[in-house]
Amino acid sequence: MAGTLTGLTRRGFLASACCAAAAPLFTPLALAAMPGDNRFIAIILRGAMDGLDLVQPVGDKAFAGLRPKLVEASAPQLIPLDNFFGLHPAAAPLLPLWKAEELAFVHAVSTPYRNIRSHFDGQDILEAGGTEGAARAGGWLNRTLSLTGEPLKAISVSSAQEMILSGANPADVWSPRSDVSLGQDELAFLVRLYEREPAFSEALKQAVGIDSFTDALYAEEKRNNSIIQVARMAGALLKDEYRIASFSITGWDTHVQQKQDFSSAVKDLSAAILSLREELGPGVWAKTAVVAMTEFGRTVRQNANDGTDHGTGGCAVIAGGAIRGGKVYGRWPGLGEGNLLDDRDLNPTGDVRAVAAALLGHQFGLKASALTDTVFPGLELEGRPGFI
Repeated sequence: MAGTLTGLTRRGFLASACCAAAAPLFTPLALAAMPGDNRFIAIILRGAMDGLDLVQPVGDKAFAGLRPKLVEASAPQLIPLDNFFGLHPAAAPLLPLWKAEELAFVHAVSTPYRNIRSHFDGQDILEAGGTEGAARAGGWLNRTLSLTGEPLKAISVSSAQEMILSGANPADVWSPRSDVSLGQDELAFLVRLYEREPAFSEALKQAVGIDSFTDALYAEEKRNNSIIQVARMAGALLKDEYRIASFSITGWDTHVQQKQDFSSAVKDLSAAILSLREELGPGVWAKTAVVAMTEFGRTVRQNANDGTDHGTGGCAVIAGGAIRGGKVYGRWPGLGEGNLLDDRDLNPTGDVRAVAAALLGHQFGLKASALTDTVFPGLELEGRPGFI
């Protein structure tokens, strides 16, 4: 929030002022207003999503032997995507989007991160959008907001803004976890209390405005931080004045018992995408691009605990009416002898930042030079990808 309190809702305002130390963790959501009708949504998959489990390269002869139990667990219900890749059965609800060419995958991609595979470092590099040791201050989505030449507004549905939308451009904040209500007398008290403090007074004013919108959306429904409600809120606000959204889905760190945990996370991702599509409606969804990306992939070989460890290459998920779906994109590196990175990881053949850059450029008419110099420093673009 660039060091300000701009745009908290009255619930978030109270939580920040009174309860910061006790605030629980929850899935955050961030949005931004931009000119035009196109929308862009970034979903951060925290914990290192196993792209080899989501989109399985069953046509690679080495695949089944490298993770026999994981392949066996999903094989009976695996959904064929083409003659080489199959989709994890937990993602079956997304199949209609695939058939409508509103869903695609970009395989064998990663950030430039190659160190000790720390979640914290990997997520910082993913959200900062730079290279290891050379990341710009703030997040790449915040830097995007400065490229249209008009003042832009953003909103984060969380108690604290994530790095991806932090930076010089101001952002509002809204929390889905809180169901605190204010009476008119309490609201009047806060107005009087902060009338001589411009920053707090403006924050409170904007908070009341945001909550008027969210109160109408939820009506008598109890608020919570479920991924469906987060996605629903993102869709509702994107139909209003906002054009960019970002939120996170956790639960992808599958060192142990991957079969159960991975299926649960995939169901969350599927529910989020479908909730966005439903809330946006056909007209807005047709102008929307979604990218789901993770800090790094997981090892090609399964471990002794029926899971996988931190790896490198992974898979990005893209969706929306603004993409060319129905295809698995990317250059497949192979899993055979000598093909793995460090003899353990899927060898990345593409930069996941290039996926987001291509979608941003297509949605908002941004020049390649602006994307590689400002938004994603150090990125090299290789031409127009097939998914736009």
